[in-house]
Amino acid sequence: MLDQRGTGPDPDPAVAIAVAVAVLVALYLVRLNQLFLSTPDEVKKAAPTRWTDKLLRDTYARLEAHPVTTKSYAARIPPKLERRYIVTGGSGLVGGFIVLQLLERGQPPESIRVVDFRAPDRADMLRGPATRVDFVRTDISSAEATAKAFSKPWHPSVAGLPLTVFHTAAVIVPSDRSRLLSGFCEAVNVRGTRNVVEAARRAGADVLVSTTSASISIRPVELWVPPWRLWSTRASPPRGYWQVQDERDFFEPLREHAAFYANYPASKAEAERTVCAANSAALRTGCIRPANGVYGNPTDNTVGGALAWRLYPTRRPCGRWTSHIVQNFVHGINVAIAHLDFEAILAATGSESRPQAGRPFVVTDPNPPIRYGDLYRLLRTLSVTRFRVLPLQPVLMILLSYPIEWYTLALARWPALRRVLPRLPGNVKHLQPGIFSICTHLVASNDAAGRPVAQGGLGYTGVLTTLEGMTQEVVEWNRDHRDAKEGPPRSYKTSVSLADDIARAAAVMESVTGG
Repeated sequence: MLDQRGTGPDPDPAVAIAVAVAVLVALYLVRLNQLFLSTPDEVKKAAPTRWTDKLLRDTYARLEAHPVTTKSYAARIPPKLERRYIVTGGSGLVGGFIVLQLLERGQPPESIRVVDFRAPDRADMLRGPATRVDFVRTDISSAEATAKAFSKPWHPSVAGLPLTVFHTAAVIVPSDRSRLLSGFCEAVNVRGTRNVVEAARRAGADVLVSTTSASISIRPVELWVPPWRLWSTRASPPRGYWQVQDERDFFEPLREHAAFYANYPASKAEAERTVCAANSAALRTGCIRPANGVYGNPTDNTVGGALAWRLYPTRRPCGRWTSHIVQNFVHGINVAIAHLDFEAILAATGSESRPQAGRPFVVTDPNPPIRYGDLYRLLRTLSVTRFRVLPLQPVLMILLSYPIEWYTLALARWPALRRVLPRLPGNVKHLQPGIFSICTHLVASNDAAGRPVAQGGLGYTGVLTTLEGMTQEVVEWNRDHRDAKEGPPRSYKTSVSLADDIARAAAVMESVTGG
């Protein structure tokens, strides 16, 4: 109704309050978004240089003329040892390079056995001596299957040699963080590792080197900063927005599950403790922690996974807003070299008491960290297939991640819902809050692994820099896609998509058996 002066109705206090709250929330989200798009000064100093178009093209021309092969870096591979080898996960990224390096240094194919869920399908393992390496299809989450794979008779020419086990098999589920969804990672990464250690003991192995992950050291990033911190005179990014990846956490009590950003690193941490605790005179053990992410083949998630998406991302968890993010990366060749460096130390009798035994080492490429923007520039500049980046804002992605997590948990908590509600497709299901802890600034320390052996290190130095390694991968990609510039790229099975396939297969088997 009109007031006595005829100026109109009285304003509704509830509407005014709602508008004020909406404005404050919008201001909060805008300011939080700004912090997620920032780069702390300490991180800028760690990555002082950027890749230029000229540098990229010059590197590409050099590697196209002189590509990286196992022969080109054979001098860096530790010398041949008179041993037998079981490589779990030997069809994959790191395991495959271990197999190729063993062959390059002169190990006969008869002395190597790949134990994996799938047969090798990498192009570089489908030719030459690698085709003569024994393959045993195995689910390491089964103790019986693992023991059977390890106890299979060897060729008489190598049957009496000492046995080394390189355990690289794992499943990568990057975002699930609830205990409700941890069963898959625990079955393969934790129980599978226990099965491998026990099978190695029974098979008479005296050296076991396992691949874990530098993501073990990552703590969950603070996604929601208290409002009073946002407008302080020295507003800082969310806690954990930049972290150093090293081995210090290993020498402390194992953190509780909630102190890991997701189920995957929690499972890898437990598996790492299992391997290192098994160190003894009879079985010398140790672990290699590759700095994330590992790349080096079209099947990887970092370079190959990005190239496979012409518009990046459409449904991927980390996209345009990560251009400023600084991280270390490590080529699969470098990770494999570190495993062989470790083996050379542990193969010596009495090495169980050396400072290297029974502990992990972080490894990276031999260069400072780079920005994701450098990677995107490399792909745009060098790839023969089109590559574009879709601009996204971090806060919008964070807000979207919670309903996706709630939906995923609802299907897990109430199985009856799966009869009427579909599972989320593709990469959508990985856009959950946990993923943002690995989409932040992560600077890895290579110091311990790089120390000389006499000083307790591995004497590790990488073969390829990140610039060389990522460029080499694009060289190989372009060679396979010369006639497919406008058509869809070839389909490759990445470690994350393979884990999805295995999980689906397990779910189907569970529904059939009623388990």
